[in-house]
Amino acid sequence: MSTTTIGPVGSGAPRMDQGLGVAGTIGFAASVIVAILYVAYSVYVDASAAGIQATTYLPFILLFIALLIALGFEFVNGFHDTANAVATVIYTNSMPANVAVVWSGFFNFLGVLLSSGAVAFGIISLLPVELILQVGSGAGFAMVFALLFAAIAWNLATWALGIPSSSSHTLIGSIIGVGIANALMHGRSGTAGVDWSKATDIGKALLLSPLLGFTAAALLFLALKVLVRNKALYEAPKPGVAPPLWIRGLLIFTCTGVSFAHGSNDGQKGMGLIMLILIGVVPTAYALNRAVPAQYVAEFHSNTLAMNQTMSAHGSAAAFEGDPRTALTRYIANKTLEPQTVPALTALAADIDSQVGEYGSLARVPADKTRNMRNDMYIAAEAVKRIGKESSLNFADDEAKTLDRYKSSLDKATRFIPTWVKVAVAFALGLGTMIGWKRIVVTVGEKIGKSHLTYAQGASAELVAMATIGAADAFGMPVSTTHVLSSGVAGTMTANKSGLQMSTVRNLLMAWVLTLPVSITLAGSLYWVFSKIF
Repeated sequence: MSTTTIGPVGSGAPRMDQGLGVAGTIGFAASVIVAILYVAYSVYVDASAAGIQATTYLPFILLFIALLIALGFEFVNGFHDTANAVATVIYTNSMPANVAVVWSGFFNFLGVLLSSGAVAFGIISLLPVELILQVGSGAGFAMVFALLFAAIAWNLATWALGIPSSSSHTLIGSIIGVGIANALMHGRSGTAGVDWSKATDIGKALLLSPLLGFTAAALLFLALKVLVRNKALYEAPKPGVAPPLWIRGLLIFTCTGVSFAHGSNDGQKGMGLIMLILIGVVPTAYALNRAVPAQYVAEFHSNTLAMNQTMSAHGSAAAFEGDPRTALTRYIANKTLEPQTVPALTALAADIDSQVGEYGSLARVPADKTRNMRNDMYIAAEAVKRIGKESSLNFADDEAKTLDRYKSSLDKATRFIPTWVKVAVAFALGLGTMIGWKRIVVTVGEKIGKSHLTYAQGASAELVAMATIGAADAFGMPVSTTHVLSSGVAGTMTANKSGLQMSTVRNLLMAWVLTLPVSITLAGSLYWVFSKIF
């Protein structure tokens, strides 16, 4: 196994100067070109299938630029988060560096392809409802570009300094910044621009996951020391010497699991932004899921009747006068239940049901009605989600399930991700891993603890990271691969009494503390600037 060191003799530092080589560089360049052509072709096919005839190329030029920037965010995400997945296998000589990054990139690719989409739309639901409803307007473009530029700028800055920071923190901070700026620009309180209940849930996941990573990895490492009495597992790897076969298999397995889990969790953030872009520019093709099964219309009608029947017992008997969309949008923004809120929901639900029944299929919805129908469905879904939590309405368990079924039927029509979007994001994330991995790998492998990472420490940190990220993905919550794994490594160093390099720990904590305020400020400022431009 060719893993001679490039550091001081006996340091045990793995070789990381091999690069991609000529063939790898050519393959990388070819992959980028193929991915770009694939994205362009996919948009063209979908637009043609929806009957769109371009009268001007400007929207499609803006679309292409926005898609490239969104994929650029995932590319940079690969620099940071995915690099953590390969640090332990590289520093324990389990895999050569150049093999490990390709391996990790491939399983990131698979993770993205097989992801559910729950995290993608969980992130998007943080955005102000009025911006989502007018995502194809100038304000919508300003929002998307502000989010992407702010996230990419902070990720690149921390990567250049070799500081592992969280792409999840960065993107969520950017979303909050846009929401606050949008509210202030429209004369409202800054707190009115964000779904703080959802932001709080996500914040808890981001806050608790590193603490869980530190504690669980430390406990697992201590358990290994008691249960597995193999001295070699707790010593620094010798240069060029691979670990015992079983521990090597475990380390490769956990690297694979973290890479896959990272793809299925972090890859979805880019998907959500790309869907916003597509809905804004090409609503006829992407605003509604035209591939729902044939029985969808009948199920939707049944769920609507059940939901309205439930609501009739909670204040919807009176007829609603006026535009229900305005009343519900106000309710979603202000979070204040008014006497007309429930009647407005039943009125809008009946209107949507009438439209779906009239056309007989989402595939038959006329182009000029597509965006409006999607917006109606989105408003209804958000209103149902909030109304279901109103303690004053006191819904019984079976009533709450009826509301959930109705919301699910709305989500089937509006919350979908085309396969080509997953493929494009998977390519961007995987390729980013192969290019920008080294800085973060060195930090995780050499600069967190005062001693070299041992086999047992690497296995403990990776196992905990894989389990934590996988669980978060199952619950549709974003977590930071960077924070979970870095804190896991720190936990094993502490448990082993190896000591921590406090300069690195300070940098990690500083990045953790500063990421949210910096990204909020940067995204809010950029949104104000782009709003003036667009």
